[in-house]
Amino acid sequence: MTHQVNDILGFAVPELICDDDTLWVIEMEIASPPFVLDFAGAYLDHRPDFPDDVLEEWEAEKLEQFGEERWEIVQSIMAAFRRFGIYLADVKPGNITFAD
Repeated sequence: MTHQVNDILGFAVPELICDDDTLWVIEMEIASPPFVLDFAGAYLDHRPDFPDDVLEEWEAEKLEQFGEERWEIVQSIMAAFRRFGIYLADVKPGNITFAD
């Protein structure tokens, strides 16, 4: 199923242009901030099964990386992706970039 999602909560989602399963490569459009990139660490159709202590440590690390206000926005972005069956695991400032 194709959803044609180009934007999540005001953050650009680059469009897939081409892919090659044999070479394991994709070509995506270029996105300008704010954007969400790097879906290599995403899980499709199921939540990653990490122990609670690992998740707590991960969330504390993300809170430190983004700051409280931006971490709340990142959590909203992650929730929006989950509605499409996409569970983002590799969130960091380089992958979710704000306009400023």
